[in-house]
Amino acid sequence: MDNTEIHAVPNTLMVVGLASLAINYFAGRLCQDALDVARFPRWKNLLTPYFGVASFFTGLMLLAVVMSYAMKGSLEASLRVGLKNGIRFYKDTDTPGRCFQKQSIDRLQMDFQCCGNTDFRDWFEVQWISNRYLDFSSKEVKDRIKSNVDGRYLLDAVPFSCCNPASPRPCIQTQITNNSAHYSYEHQTEELNLYVRGCREALVHYYMGLMNSIGAGVMSVFVLQASVLVSLRLLQTSMEAVAGQENTEVETEGYLLEKGVKETVMQYLEPVLSFFMMNQVAEAPQEGTA
Repeated sequence: MDNTEIHAVPNTLMVVGLASLAINYFAGRLCQDALDVARFPRWKNLLTPYFGVASFFTGLMLLAVVMSYAMKGSLEASLRVGLKNGIRFYKDTDTPGRCFQKQSIDRLQMDFQCCGNTDFRDWFEVQWISNRYLDFSSKEVKDRIKSNVDGRYLLDAVPFSCCNPASPRPCIQTQITNNSAHYSYEHQTEELNLYVRGCREALVHYYMGLMNSIGAGVMSVFVLQASVLVSLRLLQTSMEAVAGQENTEVETEGYLLEKGVKETVMQYLEPVLSFFMMNQVAEAPQEGTA
């Protein structure tokens, strides 16, 4: 991955998952104590903060599912640059921090049956053979390096990990575009010789497949979490009418909102709006004196 923005989706899912464990544990204890009317009042002061926290993480869970599909473009862009750098540093097996770059790219191409970033031609644009394995006394090596303005050793060749084992002939990984260099060979029709699909396409397909299955699971948990919140809200409001009548059998009704939706939203927005209005009034005399 090229950037850390794309990590927001898995990080959010992990945070929401851990928070859901704590939220549901609290809900289980609450429901258990609700069976004993005498013990239920001790939860009364904690219910309002609980609903706020639980609603926040439940909404965050839904947001993570939406983000997993909305950030497909960012995922593809991140993989494009990340794979480009991975291919570029493929030869740096002696450089600290990049020692396993070659191994990672080779395993990636073999496991996902892909080659290059977009296709196998991406390997033609980089020097993927380290200088330590080049014979600089060879005329061929010197001529090839001089023919490139950047002084790189470029080949129409790919690493062995691009070879498709389903090919009916031994893999041709050097002089790929030179038909005369191989017997009975036409590089434009030898599709089985190398993996045709680029690794970016393969990884995007893999990650989106994961998100489809994970998204369905998270949506199921979201529905379950929402039902738990609704049930606890009904339990809370119905138990409020029992206050002072714990030793008698009474019939109560629960509700979700004490007022209408608009009135409830304004009830929570008014303190926030008044806070900002007070700050603006307090700043006005300072600007005038300046």
